[in-house]
Amino acid sequence: MFSHRTDWRLIPNALTRAIEEARASGQKILDLTISNPTEAGVRPDPEIVLAALANPEAMHYDPQPRGLLQARQAVCRYYRESHEVFDLDPERLILTTSTSEAYSYVFRLLSNPGDEILVPKPSYPLFEFLADLADVKLVPYPLLYDHGWQIDVDSLYKAATAQSRAVILVHPNNPTGSYVSAAETSVLNAFCGDYGLALIVDEVFLDYAHDGVLRGSFVSNAEALTFTLSGASKISALPQMKLAWVATSGPEEMVREAGARLEIIADTFLSMNAPVQLAAPVLLDQRKQIQPILLDRLRENLAELDRQLASHPSCTRLQVEGGWYAVLRVPVLGTDEDLAIDLVRRTGVIVHPGHFYDFAGEGHLVLSLITDPEDFHEGVARLLQVVGA
Repeated sequence: MFSHRTDWRLIPNALTRAIEEARASGQKILDLTISNPTEAGVRPDPEIVLAALANPEAMHYDPQPRGLLQARQAVCRYYRESHEVFDLDPERLILTTSTSEAYSYVFRLLSNPGDEILVPKPSYPLFEFLADLADVKLVPYPLLYDHGWQIDVDSLYKAATAQSRAVILVHPNNPTGSYVSAAETSVLNAFCGDYGLALIVDEVFLDYAHDGVLRGSFVSNAEALTFTLSGASKISALPQMKLAWVATSGPEEMVREAGARLEIIADTFLSMNAPVQLAAPVLLDQRKQIQPILLDRLRENLAELDRQLASHPSCTRLQVEGGWYAVLRVPVLGTDEDLAIDLVRRTGVIVHPGHFYDFAGEGHLVLSLITDPEDFHEGVARLLQVVGA
């Protein structure tokens, strides 16, 4: 009756059940995994955002496969103002409702059923579902931690096969918060040239460098065929507005053909709606208000985490450069999932176990740094009473 690609485990896992039980009991829950800014008390100006959606032009239907030109021009302006990219052609952009949709377009563009996509480990578990739906296989390549995170280049080369089609980069990675360095970019471009692969680069957290230093975007990468994904969900803390994109760069002939094929894919679905596209300039401009607030919260919570860790030497924080998450290394007394369940039941604190992000070993917990500071302070204190003992 149903396809094998949707043969997923449909019952809640043990951690989800423990959280549901704790909430049902009336216990005060402190969620240190919150990733939705609209639930973290960080929101752009509602009057400005809602007014932008009331454009009368939205009553006219203008189905443009790549997205309305003025919306794509707004994306180009974002890169020009925030990342000093002055040569992005709006014709190299395809608007999508989410980066997940952008991934699905690119997977379909590049891969036949059974082909392989190289994906970093640890990384976000969403890739598994996207790969299943596109009938492609994920092949992991490791990120190694030694005073910071690095791509294991030797393992990357060993992972490549005749079925490989692309390499996924997350810049900065979720959840490690590590950016792809200039040296790694050179190696990756050479690797793609050697094996005829494309780069798929997820930059949704690009703007959130904790040290305030501008990091370069792959949107200008010219050495290899590159698909750069981002959107308003993180840039402007507006996940509900469903505005994202994929930008294509690289050798000119490959870019032209990729763009033409992507346009047909986008034209098949025409998923973008008019109100959001017309509001795109306003929605993206909201980053100027919201990003400083979010960056202050990230830094405040990270400093609070370090302050509390100073009294618990058995637990350490791994180095993080950007993004919304921090990784704790904790004593290994069992599985990370069992520890997360124990924390929910004993303290009412929700954290993500490391295996959720495919960490190579036990002893890792992942915390969201956009959590309300008061909840974060109390939640970390409760957590360390258990794991730091």
